[in-house]
This record gives sequence, C-alpha cells and structure tokens, in this order.
Amino acid sequence: MQSVDFNPTQTTRFSEERQRLEQNKLSKRLMREAGRAIADYNMIEAGDRVMVCLSGGKDSYGMLDILMTLRQRAPIDFEIVAVNLDQKQPGFPADILPEYLTKLDIPFHIETRDTYSIVKRLIPEGKTTCSLCSRLRRGILYRVASELGATKIALGHHRDDILATFFLNMFYGAKLKAMPPKLVSDDGRHTVIRPLAYITEADLIAYAQLKQFPIIPCNLCGSQENLKRKEIGEMLAQWDKKDPGRAWNTFKALANIAPSHLMDTTLFDFVGLKPDGIANPLGDTAFDAAETTADRTQDACESSSVGTRPAWTIHVDTDHLKNT
Repeated sequence: MQSVDFNPTQTTRFSEERQRLEQNKLSKRLMREAGRAIADYNMIEAGDRVMVCLSGGKDSYGMLDILMTLRQRAPIDFEIVAVNLDQKQPGFPADILPEYLTKLDIPFHIETRDTYSIVKRLIPEGKTTCSLCSRLRRGILYRVASELGATKIALGHHRDDILATFFLNMFYGAKLKAMPPKLVSDDGRHTVIRPLAYITEADLIAYAQLKQFPIIPCNLCGSQENLKRKEIGEMLAQWDKKDPGRAWNTFKALANIAPSHLMDTTLFDFVGLKPDGIANPLGDTAFDAAETTADRTQDACESSSVGTRPAWTIHVDTDHLKNT
C-alpha cells in the first residue's frame, strides 16, 4: 500500500484559504442585505447627512463600517457623521471611540450627558432600566441631530432585535407591533432608519470578530440577566438551531400581512362586510399550505429581503455596488 505524506503546511494553507473565503462571503452578505434594506425602504437619499449613532457595541460598529463601505460604492452621494452619547457610566473608557473614529478619518461628535445618574436615581435596583434610558437617549440624540444638520438618524438594530420586539409586544403587550426599518421620530422632526434590519445578530458577532472592533460593554443594563428580551433572544437562538427557516419566515411575515384574516376592526371593515358574489378561494383559508423545513430554510437563507424595490447589490465580478 502506498503511503501518503502528511503536509502540515499545505493543510494550514487550505484552512487559511477556506477561512478567507468564508470571511469574504460574510462581508458580501452584510453589504448586500444592508443595501437591500436601504433600497426597500428608501432609507438614504442623495444629499443626506446620516447621523450614525455609535454606542461602542458590535451592532453600531458594524453599522458604521457597512455604511462607510456602501457610501464608497453606492449609486448616490451622502455624508456620514458618527455620534456617541457618553452617558457617564462608571468606568466608561471615554478615549476609545474618539481614537477609533480619528483613525477612520470620519467626522464625529461626542455628546456628554449624565443620564446614568438619572436612571439609577429613578429606577429601583434590579428593575429594568432600558425604557427610561432609551427615552432619555432618544431626546438627546434628536437634539444633536438638529444641531448637526443630520437628515437621517441611523440606529444599529438588526433582524433579531426587530423579532424580539415583535414577540415582546405580542406576549406582554397584547399588540402586533415591532421595530419598523424606517420611522418618523417622536418629535415629528427626524427620520430614523435601521440599515441592519435584514442582518442577523450572529453575522454581526462574526463581523465584529473579523474586524476586531474595540467593543465597549454597557454596564448600565448588561447585568440584568432576567430581562424578557433576553428570554426572547434565547427562544430565537433555539429556533435557528432546530429550524432556521422559522425565524426568517416570522420576520418576512411582518411585511406580508392579511388584515382581513386578523381581528383589528380599524384595519378591516368587519362590521360592514357582506357577500359580493365574487369568488375568493382564499377567503375562508385560515392556514396556508405549509412548506417543508428544507424549502423554508433555503428560501429564507437565499433571500431575506422582504421588500420589492430595486436593491443596492454587490456585483459578483466587480465587487462594485450598483442599482440593479
């Protein structure tokens, strides 16, 4: 029997090449999905000044990196200004973000407001701080956006954030409501966008590791292990393990609504509903024909886009963004 020589150098090169290809696929997927979301909801228009809200977490770092790449390749011109709100949390490393943004050579603004003390004073120990913290942060960011002349405010919420909000509202608020990819701010003066709406948290974690972002943990809420949002996150993680198509189908359902088959009388005129003599084969169908797990997974993974507008996509051969 002929012996086969083991070449560790060749094996290492193969492993490195495979890793490089996987990293390239991840980067392309993130750019493609962000481009689709931006196009589907017309998030960014020519001449926009986009205020990218940078917290120091993986999601906002990823959003800034993706938008900077898209700006170089996009079919339109727009500006980016990064903004961080220093909430004076104990131990917050105030030097990390300025140093990082200076190296990127990008306009940025650090806003310092002691919301930490306000939250700790008003919220009892062990209670959820997220709601008050978010309200305070929103008000400050809206003001800063006006002062900087920003036309869009970009937040780093991803697909899993949107799904978690949907289930939180349904389970605990008795309401079908999620985070929209685009909305008008509470004060009616700003447009808020979520360019990462089609991107999974798992991909953002992998991208943060690839890019080695200088992550800054949030000590204000990170210790609250029993938050309902975390429970929902664990549920979604289990879904992705057992049936990857389930979470994507739920997400896509948010943009595929049948008001006539729900129960909201403000969306559909049930009171005035009467036969009109026109046949409707789907009129009394409560559950659409189920696909196999393989079909759902393939469909969800091949195209997570839920909209219909032309997308900013990366051309396979040239790697340049174009409007297709």
